[in-house]
Amino acid sequence: MPAERDRLVIVSNRLPVTIRVQGGNASLVASSGGLATGLRAYHQRGNGPWIGWPGDESRLSAPQRREVRRAMRAQRLSPVSLSVQEIRAFYEGFSNSVLWPVFHHLLDRLPLDSRDWPAYRNVNERFADAVARQYHPGDLIWVHDYQLALVPGMLRERLPGARIGFFLHIPFPAREVFRVLPWRREILEGMLGASLVGFHADSYVGHFVTAVRAILGWRAEQGTVWGPQRIVRVGAFPMGIDTATFERLGGDTSVNDEAKAIRRKSGGRALVLGVDRLDYTKGIPRRLHAFRRLLEREPQLRDRVRLVQLAVPSRDTAEPYRLLRKELEELVGRINGSLGTANSMPVHYLYRSVSRAQLVALYRAADVMLVTPLRDGMNLVAKEFVASRVDNDGVLVLSEFAGAAEQLKEAVLINPYDIDGVAAAIKAALSMPVAERTERMRALRTHVLSRDVHAWAGLFIDALAQSQAVAQSAGLPPALVAPVARLRQADRRLLLLDYDGTLVPLQPTPGEALPPPELLGLLDSLARTPGTRIHILSGRPRVELEEWFGHLPIGLWAEHGLIGRPGFGDEWKRCAEVSLDWMPGVRQVLNEATVGTPGALVEEKSSSLAWHYRKVEPRLAKQKLGEVRKRLASELRGQPVELLDGSRVLEIRHRDVNKGLAVRRILALDDGSPGMLAIGDDVTDEDMFEALPNSAVKVHVGVQRTQAKYRLEGPAQVRTLLEHLLPGAETAPPKFRPSKSGRTSKPRRRRVKSAG
Repeated sequence: MPAERDRLVIVSNRLPVTIRVQGGNASLVASSGGLATGLRAYHQRGNGPWIGWPGDESRLSAPQRREVRRAMRAQRLSPVSLSVQEIRAFYEGFSNSVLWPVFHHLLDRLPLDSRDWPAYRNVNERFADAVARQYHPGDLIWVHDYQLALVPGMLRERLPGARIGFFLHIPFPAREVFRVLPWRREILEGMLGASLVGFHADSYVGHFVTAVRAILGWRAEQGTVWGPQRIVRVGAFPMGIDTATFERLGGDTSVNDEAKAIRRKSGGRALVLGVDRLDYTKGIPRRLHAFRRLLEREPQLRDRVRLVQLAVPSRDTAEPYRLLRKELEELVGRINGSLGTANSMPVHYLYRSVSRAQLVALYRAADVMLVTPLRDGMNLVAKEFVASRVDNDGVLVLSEFAGAAEQLKEAVLINPYDIDGVAAAIKAALSMPVAERTERMRALRTHVLSRDVHAWAGLFIDALAQSQAVAQSAGLPPALVAPVARLRQADRRLLLLDYDGTLVPLQPTPGEALPPPELLGLLDSLARTPGTRIHILSGRPRVELEEWFGHLPIGLWAEHGLIGRPGFGDEWKRCAEVSLDWMPGVRQVLNEATVGTPGALVEEKSSSLAWHYRKVEPRLAKQKLGEVRKRLASELRGQPVELLDGSRVLEIRHRDVNKGLAVRRILALDDGSPGMLAIGDDVTDEDMFEALPNSAVKVHVGVQRTQAKYRLEGPAQVRTLLEHLLPGAETAPPKFRPSKSGRTSKPRRRRVKSAG
């Protein structure tokens, strides 16, 4: 559990209760779903609210509504009321007609046109507003599932310093599939408003970070995403079930009596069981076809095996689900009509909800459990079956496309699209020796029982509680407070600033990283502060720095210090004369690599070349980068040239040209400023740090290895630091507004840009 002071605010599409009206009185009945079960204990022990939609209240009378709301307040349930039109557009229209099929890789289910995105966005705004109203500093906020994917980002705007968790309970799709969504950037950025993003399986984490790299251009690895504003942790937290309840029911006498009755009614036939919510992702028609294939190939089994298929009603007002129900009923009729005998029907189909005790009785009666979704986030039915089998018997046949397959390796794993393969797996399961069945089930039970839903919730909440208050605009890291205060109080201060990745976020292409008016105004105000001198040291060419910052009273140093303008109005001069005989050969290597690498580009400066691959598919980028480095090593043998790895860019430059060269020129012109500050984000800035005295405040932006003593997480926090140096910032830095002096309008976009 998080510390006593940490309230847990739970946010889900539905509240963990159902409204029931009996005898004119309205009441709340606890839901039995996995999420409600897993978080109920944390909610009851804490003092935070659970925020969600309470269900359709339109049919309640005014007194009934007051009664329901009173009961909700008593349970700390905070309703977000939605109209029938909002539910139709937000929930049925966008969440379940667009996101649901895409995230399950079923693109043929997408509507031809969706106009419900505005409703989805607006309802997410409603939820974010509801959370912000109830937030207390120090709260942990846990947002759940695809219906609310935009809420973390919206909350980050409202609550910059909050610890926000987001958990996706369905699969995250492969990048190629996710890209079909016109709103792909908005959804990713919404999810990445969280401090911690959780998934059921490692494969979903992999899909997510690949999409972040390809679509947003952010640096991302399996466990971490480095955004322009903060670091976001991502990880797999496989959800469990309420194992204690299923174990208890599995050993209950009345439940076992019901299981024996089910087997007696089967007349000695082996029982194959399917239990699913009625949904096209569950693969029920293919399962039925596989069972028919088995009976067609093995006619002797027709009187010896029976399939019981329980389909629990779901979204039965939606047209795709009505059609699915009709398809299943017709398919069951055809199978029973063609393969049934005078003694039995091979398929017993039930379309209804059952109690948990009835469900466990079915689990205990089954010889084989079929869990064969086409794609599923986790599938808790598989775990329920295992937990219920206190007799260590029964065989689980499990789709490899369910998240549970990454954990339940002792199940018989199948490809649900392979009808023959599923038929063969059912036959193998039916004939499996007792010793093998027992060995497999014991191993499955060990895994399921040790990782229940309470352990899942605890792991995520503990990880969220340990996450940093990540918003950079919330203030400076504690270690920098005193050094920045000394800089502010110094009579004279020298500020040396990198540009890309330091003053502005890195972008998918260099041309997108234009300085915003707020940054220009901030630099202008700082430069006009008595005793303050500013120099920008960038890898960008002279023409861009002059166009963007030439009107400001600051020093500019282009191409990592090769050429510079020490002050406003000074002439640009080269700091070194170097041979460029190596450039034509390198240019040819990079151009040839770019032709075969979609998304890559070559940037040419007067004394260096850079190969950018931020928009290249990560696996291809890794392969091509290795090839480029190998060719360059041969091309540049014996040349005074070095290769520098930046943020998804490889730069080739002369060894004698680096930012240390510019720093030495600046220090030679400086009359001994008592306060020095240098901020940079990549390997090229290490030369700047090295050229400065140890008394300078050296700050690295990011998490890479550095000789700098201090760290910031990104450009937003850099600007916060610079605001602390403005006059009058002794107590709290003023929120900067663009200066009216000088040019602070957005610079004109140029055709060719570079990174520094």
